[in-house]
Amino acid sequence: MRRYSKRRGLTVVAGLALAAGTVAAAPSPSPGGLDVAKALDTLDAQVRDGMRRTGVPGVSVAVVHDDKVVYLKGFGVRSTAAPGEKVGPDTVFQLASVSKPVASTVLAQALGADGFDAPLKGVTLKDPWVSSHVTAADLLSHRAGLPDHAGDLLEDLGYDQSYILSHLRDEPLGAFRTSYAYTNFGFTAAAEAVAKAKGVPWDKLSEDLLYKPAGMTHTSSRFSDFEKAADRALTHVKTDDGTWKPRYVRDADAQTAAGGVSSNARDMARWLRLQLGGGKIDGKQVVNSAGLAETHLPHIISQPPTAPNTQPGYYGLGWNVRYDDHGRLRLSHAGAFALGTNTSVMVVPAEKLAIVVLTNGAPTGLPDTVALNFFDTAEYGKPSRDWLPVVGEAYKQQLGEGRSKTDFAKPPADPKPAREDSAYTGTYTNPYYGRASVEAGQGGGLVLRLGPKPMAFPLTHYDGDTFSFETVGENAIGRTGVTFTDGRMRVEYLDANGLGTFDKGS
Repeated sequence: MRRYSKRRGLTVVAGLALAAGTVAAAPSPSPGGLDVAKALDTLDAQVRDGMRRTGVPGVSVAVVHDDKVVYLKGFGVRSTAAPGEKVGPDTVFQLASVSKPVASTVLAQALGADGFDAPLKGVTLKDPWVSSHVTAADLLSHRAGLPDHAGDLLEDLGYDQSYILSHLRDEPLGAFRTSYAYTNFGFTAAAEAVAKAKGVPWDKLSEDLLYKPAGMTHTSSRFSDFEKAADRALTHVKTDDGTWKPRYVRDADAQTAAGGVSSNARDMARWLRLQLGGGKIDGKQVVNSAGLAETHLPHIISQPPTAPNTQPGYYGLGWNVRYDDHGRLRLSHAGAFALGTNTSVMVVPAEKLAIVVLTNGAPTGLPDTVALNFFDTAEYGKPSRDWLPVVGEAYKQQLGEGRSKTDFAKPPADPKPAREDSAYTGTYTNPYYGRASVEAGQGGGLVLRLGPKPMAFPLTHYDGDTFSFETVGENAIGRTGVTFTDGRMRVEYLDANGLGTFDKGS
């Protein structure tokens, strides 16, 4: 899938599923157009069935039609550790990458339609010409040439936003404006550059231009606000015994515009009304209408047609963009943290209809499935297929990307011995990943330390000068290799873009 969502982007699943839907035989449409009432009548059952099949602890859903909130409901629990704390319409969830269309709404007001195509100041990429010409539209539509998910691994190692954005200049560039590669930090770089030009931090700009004027009183671009919310849904992952537990905390402030928004279904319903109303809500023009319309347009092909009878997928400014068989614009975005969040939003402006689904479980495809079933039922009277295994498999494939081709759990039958520990220990440096060290562990063996506040990774010998360690964090991919050669150390999973070699003693 490259390279739509390498590692943990997990944002175009809904678009991929919609593409699959154009191939599948669908029931005949309802003769009177969309039957929204029927879709609403079945929504409770669809949500409960998805929760039963996946085990996801909590779900909150909002539906907007004809500028009215026609459905607003919570299901399940905020935390499996506190089964009495129920999810409601006001329960705050982390949005993950559904933050992107929220952020592009802020930028629509900040820039208007014309400002998206003006060169940005303060964004430095590897090519000086690209740096002087790159625009907000380039970065928000992932067509600036940055590699897929550039910067995400720096975030996993604990580097802050300033460090990550300043090191995008080290990333190799693909074709400018003709190649698509999804980048959280490219997106964030655009938002931060605009905020700096406006003289305020991004979280304040978001409050001033969108959250406060739109009445989104429980929406924030600061992790601290999510942490202190009294009615919040903890993130959950599925454990080895099959139960769901709130084991991790995901602070996404480093990529706040791209993945760090938190909100509830009630606020998101207001945002959907604004999307469908051309930037207006309750009679007030909150967002520049021309700027908002620009975010809904295709800016790059993100998914080429997979068969003669399928349509390509596009990416707009923070939105997946498609046109269905009736020529209707369909906007969507999924969001997911492997550490415990999965969300989805789908909008069909011509029908003045939109749905948002928020969950507090690691990606299973439940929110995408609920949204797809809802629109299918409105149009065809029932789901056109069982979407959950389709979408679930797409997430599974994306979660598996980047795994080592070597099974480090099964060393060779007769491995070459390692050298003395002193041959490997010492300090190593890398212009992108910074300082690393290899030390003798207290209980024997070697420990690799990476990151600004060094994270410890015990090394396991594999063969000769090759070792392995277990990756951790949002982008964990299981075991990865570490190979020592002629005073150098190559860390396999850090080297996807050729940046993972460290020099010893420099």
